[in-house]
Amino acid sequence: MLQVKAGNIDTMGLLFERYNRPLLGFLFHMTNQREASEDMVQTVFYRMLKYRHTFTGDGEFKSWMYHLARNVLVDHSKQNKRSAHNYDLADVADKVGGGPAADESMQKEQELDMLHRAMAKLSSEHREVLVLSRFQELKYEEIARVLNTTEGAIKVRVHRAMNELKKIYLTIENGKTAYKL
Repeated sequence: MLQVKAGNIDTMGLLFERYNRPLLGFLFHMTNQREASEDMVQTVFYRMLKYRHTFTGDGEFKSWMYHLARNVLVDHSKQNKRSAHNYDLADVADKVGGGPAADESMQKEQELDMLHRAMAKLSSEHREVLVLSRFQELKYEEIARVLNTTEGAIKVRVHRAMNELKKIYLTIENGKTAYKL
């Protein structure tokens, strides 16, 4: 990024190749909207170019990138004003072919769906720290830089978010079980 800041814009392609997938994963886990997430990735990279002068090189590039991504996410949320999470389960039908492998695959798909629904019910702050720590595999120190707080505060947030996620997941699971009976 320091090279991009110095005027070597061609190296932006290397940054895109290296970071577009993790960035897409973060944005998708936050919105569960594939097309919107892809658009937001483009917006983040556009903003990297536009605001390259703000990158100081003091912190890690990923922290700066996720900070920009959070801003893009906030702008996206303001524009859409809807937080509905639409989960595409059409591909589950492909797995309903019968047999033990299909049953196991369907079970995993149901568990994944319950996890997605539980994640969608988390507060945006809790969902964000879980996505950054568990899905993007950022260290607590990096997350603290992204969120402009302390590492200790991040540990507490992740712990609370995991507890909240477990409660929501179990509620969904129990509701599913009660519905089956």
